[in-house]
Amino acid sequence: MIKKLLLSMIMGASLLVAAPGAALIEVDTIKTGEVNPLQKFVGTVNFDKQSTLASQSSGLVKKVTFEVGDKIKKGKVLVQIDSELLDAKIRSFKASLEIANIKLKNTNKDYLRYKRLMQTKSITAQEFDTSLLEFNSAEQNLIALKAQLKELTIQKAQKLVYAPFDGVIVEKNINIGEWASEGKSVATLVNTSSVEIIFNLPANLVSGLDATKLYDIKIAQNTLAAKFHSAIPKGDKLTRTFPVKFKTNVKNKFVFDGQEASVNLSKNAKMKALIINRDAVINRFGSVVVFADNKGVAMMIPVKVIGYLGQNVAIAGKGLAEGMSIVVKGNERVFPNQPVQVINN
Repeated sequence: MIKKLLLSMIMGASLLVAAPGAALIEVDTIKTGEVNPLQKFVGTVNFDKQSTLASQSSGLVKKVTFEVGDKIKKGKVLVQIDSELLDAKIRSFKASLEIANIKLKNTNKDYLRYKRLMQTKSITAQEFDTSLLEFNSAEQNLIALKAQLKELTIQKAQKLVYAPFDGVIVEKNINIGEWASEGKSVATLVNTSSVEIIFNLPANLVSGLDATKLYDIKIAQNTLAAKFHSAIPKGDKLTRTFPVKFKTNVKNKFVFDGQEASVNLSKNAKMKALIINRDAVINRFGSVVVFADNKGVAMMIPVKVIGYLGQNVAIAGKGLAEGMSIVVKGNERVFPNQPVQVINN
């Protein structure tokens, strides 16, 4: 906080003496050092969760509530199959169940009454056995009816196809009025927020991947932070490369299944390079650039990042040289050829 306050005071004081239109900047000097150069690898995006939804029951399709491209919430009813005959059976079994309940109560009363009479030897053993048999029969009949009603209820639930998770419909295979067969695919649903990216890498790079580290993976114009998930132990004998899987959440960004992705990984070979603070490298005008202080004027230089060294970065670019002053703070407000004033000399 004190450091920020002092910096604000310095910048405020510098404003009083800054040249007209000059941007206040802080600079650092380019140094040389050794770095593991980066190598670009191209991979493929796959949706992490994809499901082919199928009907569990046969029948005429009464309702379809989706189209290709629709965003779907978990639990939404996607397809409804006609269940008119099944509904009639369920109503019939419910009525039978009520009658069976009444019969069980009556036979239970008779059985208890005959049991008391049997204890006083007022009835024969055959009469008691008959009442017990009727009670047991009524009890078993009620159990059977409940099981059958439960089966019909399950069959009724299978007349509906639900979305098992949030996602987007990418394929539709059913329409109203068609006959749905058991096991027939009705739609394909994908979870577009979670993706996995597969790269084929040399074995020496696979062993250096760290599951606790975040890797910048570029998909189209988006750069996403992804985690190394696993290495698949089945290599390509021709290229001597091995598939590795990264996972990330794309949130609201739009990506395609099968889309190209790229990642830069360090080689296991040292090379000399120009080193500068990471804050010097920014994206401006669609390019990766640094701004050099060229005798009080900002000079924009396109660069290529060739490696990372903690808080520093190794760069290459036309016109860069050791000892050159590069803007590390205030560069987001600087324009090419704009006057600049250094405040940290």
